Amino acid sequence: MVNGNLFIITAASGAGKTSLVEALLVNDAQIKRSVSHTTRPLRLGEENDVHYHFVTEAQFLEILSAGDFLESANVHGAKYGTSQSAVDTALQAGFDVILEIDWQGAAQVRNIYPQAMSIFILPPSVETLKERLNNRGQDSVEVIAKRVAAAREEMRHVVEFDYVTINDKFDVALQDLMAIIRATRLKSQSQLQRYATLIQKLT
Repeated sequence: MVNGNLFIITAASGAGKTSLVEALLVNDAQIKRSVSHTTRPLRLGEENDVHYHFVTEAQFLEILSAGDFLESANVHGAKYGTSQSAVDTALQAGFDVILEIDWQGAAQVRNIYPQAMSIFILPPSVETLKERLNNRGQDSVEVIAKRVAAAREEMRHVVEFDYVTINDKFDVALQDLMAIIRATRLKSQSQLQRYATLIQKLT
């Protein structure tokens, strides 16, 4: 059996990461998104166990102490974590898995899965980032200002990632992500496993 590939996708809040990942899932049945655990409140339009596993502080700490978080971080006053057992199960089933995590989580995951491909999505400008956050209608002016400041700090870590795409035109950014995933699947290690019988006959 060919194990799947692990992709880390990171972006500042408002860069369009979630929309791009949702489009990837629609276009490619071999991709699964890891559903993170979080202690933050559920937002309008979100569904528990679909967008996140929404848990209490006590539940989060229980999972953390059990050692099942592949990575965890505190972001904007809330805790986030990724279940390692869930990720491993999907990879072993042959699915490619996407982790939507921040740069801190990305660094933790790379220590455990050095073969993971990391992708950073940038907005075309700070002004666009502010506009997208305002258009959500979820946060106050003060909160948006804090998110923009945090975004600029996070974007300084872009140099740590394998790939970078700019979400100016959505369709172009989506094609970029699809190209990265396709290229990773075509690496010799994966292909040698996937087509072992054919290669044995050819050689």
